[in-house]
Amino acid sequence: MSAIHRLAPIAACLAGLSLASAAQAQTAPLDDGGKLSFQSGLLMRKAKPTAPDVPAPPQAWPRLEAGAIVCRTESDLDRLAARHNGESAGGPVDCQVLRDVTAITILQRRGPAKQEVQFTSGKVGTVGWTNAWLPEKAPAATRTSTR
Repeated sequence: MSAIHRLAPIAACLAGLSLASAAQAQTAPLDDGGKLSFQSGLLMRKAKPTAPDVPAPPQAWPRLEAGAIVCRTESDLDRLAARHNGESAGGPVDCQVLRDVTAITILQRRGPAKQEVQFTSGKVGTVGWTNAWLPEKAPAATRTSTR
């Protein structure tokens, strides 16, 4: 008996085992949490359900940050500046420190550190003066992008 005749039964057994394991793999449930499924001879990935892409609401601009000082009149703001510089300022100073971010409208500017503002949130309609630096345009981080 030749070597080929002796190896033929072994080769037939190996071919049968490989066909049986392939058939079993096609019918066996997948153990990957249902991510893959066998459809039409192709393995397809099912898309995971995700939350819809909702853009963040734009932040109010212009606005005063928490800690900004607002005075009732321009003269109150001038007296506050004089006190901060160590000068004597006659009369009381009617100013307050904001605790929250507050949306405003800029009514007029008198230099980079003196603006008359009107509140558009919180105390709506209240007018005051602030020494906060308020740029003409919103910073890039607060602008909304249009897609």
